[in-house]
Amino acid sequence: MANPLLQINNLQVDFVTEIGTTTAINNISLEVQRGEIVAIVGESGSGKSVTSLSILQLLPTPPARYTQGNILFSPDGKTAVNLLTQTPRQLRAIRGNQIAMIFQEPMSSLNPVYTCGDQVMEAIRLHRQLSKEKATQKTIELFEKVKLPNPAQLFHRYPHQLSGGQKQRVMIAMAMSCEPDLLICDEPTTALDVTVQKTILQLIKSLQQTEQMGVIFITHDLSVVAEIADKAVVMYKGNIVEQGTIARLFSNPQHPYTKGLLACRPILHPKGERLPVVSDFLEGRRENIEYRIQHTEEYSAAGFGNLKPSNEDQSSDTRLKTPGSELKTPNSPLLTVDHLSVWFPSKKTFLGKPLEYTKAVDDVSFEVYKGETLGLVGESGCGKTTLGRTVLRLIEPTKGNIFYNGADLTAQKRDALKSLRKDIQIVFQDPYSSLNPRLTIGEAIAEPLKVHGLLPTAKQRKDKVVELLEKVNLQAAHFDRYPHEFSGGQRQRIVIARTLALNPSFVVCDESVSALDVSVQAQVLNLLNDLKKEFGFTIIFISHDLSVVRYISDRIMVMNKGRIEEIGDAEQVYFHPKQAYTQQLIASIPKGILS
Repeated sequence: MANPLLQINNLQVDFVTEIGTTTAINNISLEVQRGEIVAIVGESGSGKSVTSLSILQLLPTPPARYTQGNILFSPDGKTAVNLLTQTPRQLRAIRGNQIAMIFQEPMSSLNPVYTCGDQVMEAIRLHRQLSKEKATQKTIELFEKVKLPNPAQLFHRYPHQLSGGQKQRVMIAMAMSCEPDLLICDEPTTALDVTVQKTILQLIKSLQQTEQMGVIFITHDLSVVAEIADKAVVMYKGNIVEQGTIARLFSNPQHPYTKGLLACRPILHPKGERLPVVSDFLEGRRENIEYRIQHTEEYSAAGFGNLKPSNEDQSSDTRLKTPGSELKTPNSPLLTVDHLSVWFPSKKTFLGKPLEYTKAVDDVSFEVYKGETLGLVGESGCGKTTLGRTVLRLIEPTKGNIFYNGADLTAQKRDALKSLRKDIQIVFQDPYSSLNPRLTIGEAIAEPLKVHGLLPTAKQRKDKVVELLEKVNLQAAHFDRYPHEFSGGQRQRIVIARTLALNPSFVVCDESVSALDVSVQAQVLNLLNDLKKEFGFTIIFISHDLSVVRYISDRIMVMNKGRIEEIGDAEQVYFHPKQAYTQQLIASIPKGILS
């Protein structure tokens, strides 16, 4: 009987530091057969990436230490080598040649001072000993294979000149350049648009079937796993808690952690229903996940465009009809955007006069009503973030007007805008980059209180900060800690607490849950709903994920290439999209058990 392509036996990896020893991987075993896609699933910190880096021996030693076990690699199915005992020279011959890896963040993995073509050529010439001309030809063929537009032109472009999806395809081309036996994909679709994600998943699946590779696909999203994998391995705190075929895992999960990961996805829940979180299952507050398929018929992907809305009498004004909305009667808009445009010069003369413009936002008009959540959705580059920041005057509009509570924000001077900042706040996409690493989180949250002179003494400000930390499910003891001491989900809560410090009436959430684990995402969405009920603020919720936007929003506005494609009631837009672009976004959402 042939050996598995890859076999991990009883592997344990410890990290030894001055303060002690941490076990990152605890006695795990798994197999990957040739032509098989095995997904490793779990939240951040579960040990997924450490497992993948151990296969290629990319962990720094020290502090990493392989305490026990072996990793057997058998490309021919007959002779197996233990990757843990290979010399650096032997490993260099394997890396990128027989075993290739696609890393999570392509921008940090690609060298910014070399063109994309040169970087793919480097791997080809190193392992295949081809001439520069033949390596160039093979690189362009690879770019065509991964469906990059204008491969010959992209060959000479630098990473910063490509979109996120294009950079990821360059990484896939690089990984495929030497026709590896095993491909390791470490979160290759995290934070990508659903349409780009679907394309990348289809591409990996197609290449795997064509080349008969074994694939290890690392992700935290079980919906993505259902789209691509044959088997799944679920990891939690360095341990494998469950593994099996996709059909078995989804139909009959055994471990509470697996049940929690399956249950907390917003796509499975109607608007207004509180999302379960993983801790509910680990601590025994939920005994089963049978409810996860109660709404299958209503929310089935097969029914998009065919399902009847819960309220069939849909009028043209649907802003107040969303199930779960607390808005009862029409009211005057809190925010009115009137023919707003934001253009950036894309080409200038020698003297700096603009010749051409990129129309990031192009003649956009809409209204936001007091107490509602307006979801703003679209792919990267559609203009949604630019629109959100322009509403706050963080970006100056080219033309048009923005009325907030009847006042024209485009006509306000700096001093008047400063006072309005108390009412209009923003939650940025990346909480780590929006927090000062030199300030404790207590100081960061107290800073706006001090700037606006709301509380005169340091004790009053600290008491307020502690109150806010507890509101977002953090502790008073966290006051003196720095941002790097928190997880991604905790940092997002800190940013939300800072936003609430001034008691705003209007909040823009810019991709505030896009890169979070599904369970942490559920916690943040529950928190936003709770805080909105308590404080009564209005939200523009920006995201590229329509399933999340549908769950949290009263209305949805879809943007494409700087313009509004569609706007209406959340359920109506999600289940009965009128525009082809919206239908494409919805069709790209991983459906998991609903497919």
